[in-house]
Amino acid sequence: MASQDSAQIHHTLETAFSDIMLTRMRDVPILNSALSVRALGFSRYRQDWLGVMITPWFMNLLLLPEPESTWQSQATGSKFNQTFPYGVFEFTVAHEAQIGVYAMCSLFSPMFQFENQAAALAAAQAALEGLLTSPAARVVSRRDLLRGNLGAGKAM
Repeated sequence: MASQDSAQIHHTLETAFSDIMLTRMRDVPILNSALSVRALGFSRYRQDWLGVMITPWFMNLLLLPEPESTWQSQATGSKFNQTFPYGVFEFTVAHEAQIGVYAMCSLFSPMFQFENQAAALAAAQAALEGLLTSPAARVVSRRDLLRGNLGAGKAM
């Protein structure tokens, strides 16, 4: 998928995961029927494209490599750490015929906690924004501090 633009990436991912949903995932009991396949974000982050993939069975951060990406030659199933402003996250290298090599980091699986697509989209957007915001740049309310909910602050 290297050297594509964001619109092409969205289309390719949504097509590939829709095909997976209709074939390999058909009749699997972990599908949330209130949800559909959707790619969110996918903008350049360092040497990769970063975004969130929502499906009825998972929500993952995805990294798609550009030619200068160092992890793309790793074996499928291998893991590596990627640093973001929020912290370090572990990704697993994967491969799909329609997509090529990509890396994923699970956010939610299965997806039954989401009542509808709007809720899943809101969670995906919040995760992506949070990932790209340093914890030191977050304002924590007194209520959240007293409850020990340090991740609920708002970006400055």
